[in-house]
Amino acid sequence: MRRILFLGFFIVFTLVIFGQGGFQFDKGINKVTIPFQHINNLIFIPINVNGVELHFLLDTGVEETILFSMEDKKEVNFYNVEKIQLRGLGSETSIEGLKSTSNTLDVKWLKSLNHLVYIVLDQSFNLSSHVGIPVNGIIGYNFFKNNLVEVNYTKKRIIVYAENEKNRDRIGKKFEPVPITIERSKPYLMGKVSVSTAEIPAKLLLDIGNSDAIWLFENKERGLAIPAKNFEDYLGKGFSGDVEGKRAQISKFSFSKFDFKNPIVAFPDSSSIQNVKMVQDRAGSVGAEILRRFNLVFDYSNKQLFLKKNDNYGSPFKYNKSGVELQHYGLQWVQETVRLETVPYKGTITIENGAIVQSNFRYKFVLKPIYLVAHVRKNSPAAISGLQKGDVIVSINNRPGYDYSLEKINALLKSEEEDWISFEVERESQILKFKFQLQNVL
Repeated sequence: MRRILFLGFFIVFTLVIFGQGGFQFDKGINKVTIPFQHINNLIFIPINVNGVELHFLLDTGVEETILFSMEDKKEVNFYNVEKIQLRGLGSETSIEGLKSTSNTLDVKWLKSLNHLVYIVLDQSFNLSSHVGIPVNGIIGYNFFKNNLVEVNYTKKRIIVYAENEKNRDRIGKKFEPVPITIERSKPYLMGKVSVSTAEIPAKLLLDIGNSDAIWLFENKERGLAIPAKNFEDYLGKGFSGDVEGKRAQISKFSFSKFDFKNPIVAFPDSSSIQNVKMVQDRAGSVGAEILRRFNLVFDYSNKQLFLKKNDNYGSPFKYNKSGVELQHYGLQWVQETVRLETVPYKGTITIENGAIVQSNFRYKFVLKPIYLVAHVRKNSPAAISGLQKGDVIVSINNRPGYDYSLEKINALLKSEEEDWISFEVERESQILKFKFQLQNVL
């Protein structure tokens, strides 16, 4: 549940661009504001696809527009459809999908015509269960290519400006400019990583769709070796299967005028990235755990990124110290007691021991989330305690599991303190209890 968890997780490799026009403003409009949901460092926005509202992960790390989890959106019509094979992050084989052209995507007064989309047919490729909200797709390059796109993490809104000199000058007065390159329709910047002591130049993908701080590709010849203190971890899911690797802490990461001490870094294993066609000299990615510390503006046309520190800038770098990851597993009806706001003696009257007793309480049933153990890290505190993949959560720290959101659970498991955590789960119709202490292994 982290990448995002995904969840730190969710990066996919896509296909070749087919010369789409990208999003254009309606006549007379030059600015659009779009509120977003911010969950575990990731950004989700609504976009209409052929007249039907869908929910997208906004991701600078993808080229094409990708749709999935469409089983509850049967009313969407797609045009010029043909079958294809999709391949990307992960160590397994490609999966079957569809390619569709001549689609219309719009959000407020922005519209993209003749939009190419790829549709993943495998229903197991599902972001919604990891996030806890409906997610139907990922959108990247075509959202950013034509305009100035501000990501305001503080106010949780995307502001799209028409790409012109007036808007660039206004942004330049408030933000710090950093040069970037656009290669294969994705943005890259030059930074420096200090794995031990020496600073190593690193060309990194700017990826707001990766909730981790940094991903690095091991390359001992360039000095990018995995630190001795590390642990094996599940990094997420790509088109071609699970992405495995190691997590470690490096001494520093820097770019432009900004320095970050002791960030947590993921090193994906070679089999997980074997299907990714790298740009020349790429060393890894900068993810949202770094980028959320700024409000930023992407200017693809002029190859610039504008940044301004926000209140998150000095936040400590955290990671899941438990080794257990949960995902959404559906909904359940839960009975709740509700106090009614009534005037005296207008509620239900009962007789108790010969006296009249007024009751201003009623019961109601509400839908609450169910959580499932999706992954347990080998040799982690959760694994040693006995938790297993597939366990259904009953309670966490003696509170019903449905009282938590996935984001609150993530925060609990990433606590800076080495707290004790208790889980009550259902496994094969039995109720089991487990307790373990969060452990900082870095």
